[in-house]
Amino acid sequence: MAVSAPAADRIGEQLILEGLVSREQLAKALDEARSSSTRVGYSLVKLGFLSEQDLVRALARQHRIPAVDLERVKLDPRILKLIPAEIAVKHQVLPLRRVGRTLTVAMANPTDLGVLDDLKFVTRLDVEPVIAGDFSLRKIIEKEYEASDERINDLLKQIESEEIEVMDDREEEMNVSSLQAAVEEAPVVKLINGILTDAVHRGASDIHFECYEKDIRVRYRVDGVLLEIMRPPMKMKAALISRFKILSDLNIAERRVPQDGRIKLRLGKRVIDFRVSTLPTLFGEKIVLRILDKGNLTLDLEKFGMEERAEKNFMRAIMNPYGMVLVTGPTGSGKTTTLYSALSKINTPEVNIMTAEDPVEYNLHGINQVQVRTEIGMTFSAALKAFLRQDPNIIMVGEIRDLDTGSIAIKAALTGHLVLSTLHTNDAPSTITRMIDMGIEPFNVASAVNLITAQRLLRRICGNCKEPTTYPADYLRAAGLTDEEIAEAAFFKGAGCDTCGGSGYKGRAGLYEVMAMSPTLRRMVLQSASTADLQKQAISEGMLTLRMDGMLKARRGVTTLEEVFKETAA
Repeated sequence: MAVSAPAADRIGEQLILEGLVSREQLAKALDEARSSSTRVGYSLVKLGFLSEQDLVRALARQHRIPAVDLERVKLDPRILKLIPAEIAVKHQVLPLRRVGRTLTVAMANPTDLGVLDDLKFVTRLDVEPVIAGDFSLRKIIEKEYEASDERINDLLKQIESEEIEVMDDREEEMNVSSLQAAVEEAPVVKLINGILTDAVHRGASDIHFECYEKDIRVRYRVDGVLLEIMRPPMKMKAALISRFKILSDLNIAERRVPQDGRIKLRLGKRVIDFRVSTLPTLFGEKIVLRILDKGNLTLDLEKFGMEERAEKNFMRAIMNPYGMVLVTGPTGSGKTTTLYSALSKINTPEVNIMTAEDPVEYNLHGINQVQVRTEIGMTFSAALKAFLRQDPNIIMVGEIRDLDTGSIAIKAALTGHLVLSTLHTNDAPSTITRMIDMGIEPFNVASAVNLITAQRLLRRICGNCKEPTTYPADYLRAAGLTDEEIAEAAFFKGAGCDTCGGSGYKGRAGLYEVMAMSPTLRRMVLQSASTADLQKQAISEGMLTLRMDGMLKARRGVTTLEEVFKETAA
């Protein structure tokens, strides 16, 4: 319910008197509140004019009602059950505690007497309201009551109003013709289409469709973190799984082994690919879709966030006519994007570029891309051998997994080709050790490798609700900061707003550890130096470790210390 004009004026004037907002900001927020039928305070926070904490404190002073910080409250599932989910979601109320006949309820608008009366009627208790921030309240209600996004809720209401055939729980006894008929029903088609388009609009990288004993769960991975979105009706399980499989051209009758496929979706003028993987689990098949949206693919290396020295070293290495450039990191750290960006930088009509990938994620014009198919013998090493007979200038190998692939890649790098590839190692110096442990001779590694980049992705602070924050001195000392650096350091966090869904983060930034192979490092490799010694020498030559790069980005307000510590080792 929107705040009435007099109430909005009162809180607005109070905020102006306290110097928290300007009159121009209040006017903009009032216009936003009228157009979106929201409270003026919510609009002030949404527009970034005011932090949620300051708004809550001001409302508490105005209404003489206690405020509550929901981040510090431990919720009791038994208390949550006192208010039904549909009422909690509809009125944005959260029961916190019960003492005798009194139930304390967090509300964004505790002056709404109609809601208070409804709560008293439903709970049969006396209700004592406390003020909480809108964004925090919405986030926790969604989490605790498993509420879905408004678009998904609307979709589910539409589905529930349709006639749906109750599916037999014994999936293995359902014949193919029954499944074919079930997946063509309007609710199933609409729900799947809704999930796919909603995930793209939210900027998700993956969709997880998971089956459990008594329910189904849909989650999106957004900025590297999984978020639960909805729980479709159990009676639709078999039809939904089969619909996914039909769209990706998989065998709907085969439920015992994993399958892989692709879906192509046209969304307006954009064409988006989904890579689909199915996996048999105890209560049905789990389906994971990787969203391959070329529109979100950033191929401009200058925008990646490498430090100036590291970027120069990287650019110099990929401009070399021969040698090897390696990108390392765990799955999902952006290695493929970095390689694609490097290829796009050096992709000219004068060079022949060939790639072996598993799978090919994006189609790049002017580059000959080969899909690895291990089951028919088209392995990375087989593709590499074929490439060398195709007059290549530049070769990209999706991953060096074994001695055979590594040996051919090294040979290609030593015989006048530029070779780009990836490895799964924790940092740049340990990549050298990993290659030698594979069985590649140290003198070949020292001669062929020009540069190694280790990278990670971490969440970026939301620019709309970014605000300064502080950390205890002991915490910062443990992070490796000196007392002088602690005195000068400024850190930031996201307060949580509508733009970032209350998380405080929006988008992702890269951390890079770029180790260029100097003559000294090559000599140390020949002498079988340890990973620690290689790292020490590289740092002395100007290399930033992942932790160092992360600390720089935290101090510049790109990300938080928590994200840096989560993704990097000291």
